[in-house]
Amino acid sequence: MSEAPPPGHLGHRARMRTRLLTAGPDSLLDHEMLEMLLFQALPRRDTKPIARALLARFGSFANAIAAPARDLQQVEGMGEAGTAALKTVHGAALRMLRAEVRDQPVLNNWDRLIGYLSAALARESVEQFRLLFLDSKNRLIADEAQARGTVNHTPVYPREVVKRALELQATALILVHNHPSGDPTPSRADIEMTQEVKAAAAVLGIAVHDHLIVGNGRHLSFRREGLL
Repeated sequence: MSEAPPPGHLGHRARMRTRLLTAGPDSLLDHEMLEMLLFQALPRRDTKPIARALLARFGSFANAIAAPARDLQQVEGMGEAGTAALKTVHGAALRMLRAEVRDQPVLNNWDRLIGYLSAALARESVEQFRLLFLDSKNRLIADEAQARGTVNHTPVYPREVVKRALELQATALILVHNHPSGDPTPSRADIEMTQEVKAAAAVLGIAVHDHLIVGNGRHLSFRREGLL
């Protein structure tokens, strides 16, 4: 059985908890926020060295909670419990961002949409293709990952895209995928695939409003670039 942390650790935890509740989360540094999250999952461990190891490996609080579970478990001391704690926070953050755009006219809440997509995709290590399904008032009715690929390619099948839109009774789509390289410049394959999806959707009266490519801190809109 592992031993409980010494009294010094308990006092440290109590002081951080008090600061969080009185001064708010902005009063905590990145490693302190990670410590707070790990307190609950690893009650008998000194979480400070684990938090610092996470920052050394991933570079920031955001990168740490967004990291794949398999990578988190490679950090000494994390284990399943610590990993689950960070992935729960990551999932909660994405759920809050998604709630701000769901059932809203997406075209009038563009900044919030980009914020959500950046949080969901910018740190992915492989390409992921997502579809945003919209109703006749351009409200988001579903956001679904259609495929995951390699670091630079994701297979997309226009027939499957349109089939799913019909199942959801969507009248418009926004295509989204990420570039793990961080550069959102579209490839020739990206442009050709977009045109194929647009043509297949048009046959059934479904509009393709945009195709967004998310990089690291940047994004590109096909419509704004005149590519749609």
